[in-house]
Amino acid sequence: MATYVLVPGACHGGWWYDPIAAELRAEGHTVHAVTLTGLGPQESTAGVNLDTHIDDVVRLLESEDLREVVLCGHSYAGMVITGVADRAPERIATLLHVDAFAPEDGESVWSLTGGFWHDWYAGGAGEDGFAFAPLPVLDERAVPHPLATITQQIRLTGAHRRVPRREYVYCAAFENSPLTATYERLKDDPSWHVRSLPIGHNIVHEAFDDFRKILLDAAA
Repeated sequence: MATYVLVPGACHGGWWYDPIAAELRAEGHTVHAVTLTGLGPQESTAGVNLDTHIDDVVRLLESEDLREVVLCGHSYAGMVITGVADRAPERIATLLHVDAFAPEDGESVWSLTGGFWHDWYAGGAGEDGFAFAPLPVLDERAVPHPLATITQQIRLTGAHRRVPRREYVYCAAFENSPLTATYERLKDDPSWHVRSLPIGHNIVHEAFDDFRKILLDAAA
């Protein structure tokens, strides 16, 4: 049986993975669906940055002594799982980026995006300056997301490249996707297994069966 650690994207908690996590657990797998610091209900986002979120997941791996993990990140969480893999590559069997950022050293979500996305991040943080509000199209449970996680540059040693298996899923029908450049960079890289699905960004709702198979295959 496999061990999964599932990290959600911006404004979402571990609950986003509930339907797929329930299926995996029913088949006997161990699943940790993570709610990152500052993304719980009415939780403060002050002082929360990308390092905070990387630390959240590294602590989980270490406190539960998790090994041979399928570490999955959706969207923003690609930043997080890349940082985790750089800190603890020996605990990870597969790194699975699902329509997610896959940064190089010194990059940030801010540096990898522009236009509409900058307007959302910066313009949506007007209430307290610490977090940007979720878009209206997101789940009603979505909460404000810490702005510093978007602007902080990631620091990588290159150890994340030691993870034996790295996979990327691109959601090709995601309008105005900030992830197309990442897909184009990785699709011909022999160190990645890359696939494209003709769906929007919310893979749990739009391609549940495909996502379940991708997760199972990632542990094979």
